[in-house]
Amino acid sequence: MRKVIIILWATFLGLFLFVGLYLYMVQNNFLGLFGEMPTFDKLENPKNEFASELFSEDKVLLGKYFRENRSPVEFEEISPKFINTLIATEDVRFHEHSGIDLKGMLAIMPALLSGQKRGSSTLSQQLAKNLFDTRDEKYQGFLSKIPLLKTVIIKSKEWLTAIKIERSYTKEEIMTMYLNTVDFGSNAYGIKTASQTFFDKEPGELNYAESAVLVGVLKAPTLYSPILNPKNSMSRRNTVLEQLQKYDYLTREKCDSIKKAPIDLRFQVENHNKGSATYFRTIISNYLLDWCKTNNYDLYNDGLKIYTTINSKVQKYAEQAVYEHMKVIQARFFEHWKGKNPWADEQRKEIPGYIETAVKRSELYALYNEAYEGNQDSIDFYMNKKRRVSVFAWKGERDTLLSPVEEIKYYKKYLQAGFISMDPNNGQIKAWVGGINHKYFKYDHVRQGKRQPGSTFKPFVYATAMENGYTPCDEFPDVPTTFQFWDGAENKTWTPQNSEGVYTGKILTLRQAMARSVNSITANMIKIVGPEKVVVTAQKLGITSPLEAVPALCLGSSDVSIFELVNAYSTFVNNGTWTEPIFITRIEDKFGNVVQEFIPKTKEAMNEESAYLMVHMLKGGTQEKDGTALGLHRYKKIFEGNEIGGKTGTTSNYSDGWFVGVTPSLVSGAWVGGDDRCIHFTTYALGQGSRLALPIVGKFLEKVYADTTTGVRKGYFKRPANFNIELNCAKFKTGGKAESDDVMKPIEKPTFE
Repeated sequence: MRKVIIILWATFLGLFLFVGLYLYMVQNNFLGLFGEMPTFDKLENPKNEFASELFSEDKVLLGKYFRENRSPVEFEEISPKFINTLIATEDVRFHEHSGIDLKGMLAIMPALLSGQKRGSSTLSQQLAKNLFDTRDEKYQGFLSKIPLLKTVIIKSKEWLTAIKIERSYTKEEIMTMYLNTVDFGSNAYGIKTASQTFFDKEPGELNYAESAVLVGVLKAPTLYSPILNPKNSMSRRNTVLEQLQKYDYLTREKCDSIKKAPIDLRFQVENHNKGSATYFRTIISNYLLDWCKTNNYDLYNDGLKIYTTINSKVQKYAEQAVYEHMKVIQARFFEHWKGKNPWADEQRKEIPGYIETAVKRSELYALYNEAYEGNQDSIDFYMNKKRRVSVFAWKGERDTLLSPVEEIKYYKKYLQAGFISMDPNNGQIKAWVGGINHKYFKYDHVRQGKRQPGSTFKPFVYATAMENGYTPCDEFPDVPTTFQFWDGAENKTWTPQNSEGVYTGKILTLRQAMARSVNSITANMIKIVGPEKVVVTAQKLGITSPLEAVPALCLGSSDVSIFELVNAYSTFVNNGTWTEPIFITRIEDKFGNVVQEFIPKTKEAMNEESAYLMVHMLKGGTQEKDGTALGLHRYKKIFEGNEIGGKTGTTSNYSDGWFVGVTPSLVSGAWVGGDDRCIHFTTYALGQGSRLALPIVGKFLEKVYADTTTGVRKGYFKRPANFNIELNCAKFKTGGKAESDDVMKPIEKPTFE
């Protein structure tokens, strides 16, 4: 007996020494046979992918940028019910072991011998695998080429790493790290994203029924997905609930009650097509990618927190205003073109070959062209083959059967919109709506879209005049203004027409002329000051697009964006100081350290008095008789205790409708039109900027001012100190009627080169 005991002890000691030596060799990668272990440095600073988060100025999460959709949480933010569920199912002795559950390993042996598939990894071991990917090729050595031995070595590394983790962190920290790294499927990494994706809840709000579903998913995210395999998910959930009952977290009655109930999902996969400020989030990502490249960060990996200037409530009202107005405009547009296609010329005749050209420019056509090596029969076959698709409609998304050609034709009939609102005092963008629906229309009409601005460009002509000695009360006749120019070897003339094709001959002040958008007087003014000076003025104020210094510039002949217009009009309100538009205030790293704060650039663009004169000119649109912005008075309450100005714009053939409105605290602009210039209304009554774009700004301001929690206040434009220019034009208005085009300068003014 004594001899047997000695043999047993010797065997145990030999086994102990062998295991110890083996683990030592694994730990130190003896002769490179076992592959590397995670270093202590990596253990203290585990690399993990975290989504970067985009916040509004009022700290509302707008969206994320990620490869793996993962947002970290603290232990205190996780529901105790979820913690109990996880421990009861995955690691019941979590608070007792030091990384390896020997009791669990011994208990699993009979099950494995009987053919059952069960795991015995502790949460710490699973964390080691998640954090360091111990099965990755970089951790493999020479012996890893032997299949069975490879598995043993991998498990050994996970044991050793788990022990290190237990020595380095508290149990709460280990639990938190595990729940921030684990994959729940459906591109939901970590408990925070998973609870939001599957149940539209924060982790701290999870109950036992929801916790059981999520913990059940961990065993195999695809197999037990409540979306992909609901029956499997239900069965696994009930198994997890039985574990909760087994360890006295639930009574038998409560367990049975939950098991009988269906899984109550509120599933929503997070992407840039959903939520608030969808176009803004997409546009800003390009800027952020450049910033990250310059500053050595990974936007999709490093868990940055980006704080923007967007106000979530103001943004909501902007989106509502665009939605409400465009829904009405689109119905009107369909009725206007009832029975006909809207891609038409000036005589309302359909443009031949329009759709065929659009089809050949589509991405799908290019893919088919490449796949079938230019075989037109094959390309035409698939481009005209019907398939089931979901399409946008103002009454709600609907499923239908359409071929790619029919789908292109369907979407070409929709009008688009762009809207932006900016604080003129600091350049901060408060709202950005780049289109009518980001899921179906990706193109951004705020910054990407550039079109002829029509009469919204006229203020830059008048601003040039104000800078050179003119005032709003100066008078000019509404008579034809003719320009002569050379076209090759031929001498030609151009005489701008008024919008209604009539010259009244009346003497108007410059304020009246701009308010009524009289083309003839604006043309007269650019003839006096010169197109080159207007280009310089517009660029100083904030227009960055190329401008052609020609007479037609006075009517907005060069393409610009609504982004540029709003920025330039803001310079008027900001006392002549141009401020760079800003959409980010600061960026923090995943630890909350401020990496960079953003301060906009500023420069003096025009003198303070001239800027105030232009604000007064813009107010004329809402105050003067026949002002094109008088339609804003339909939204009566926005004028109570508030000053508002604005300028409409309508381009040739009514292809584009514009409006920019100015208040002391917000400058807001809207554009409405077809994606292609040939798609438009055909009558002035329907296609003018005051009908297409102005109501968006009016509805927006009405909603913003009705909510006192937005921080946007009404007020009055600040008058410069020592301002002494007479703005009451009635004191010296001459009136009368001009007889001919000979009257070009009714008062003495400096000449311009």
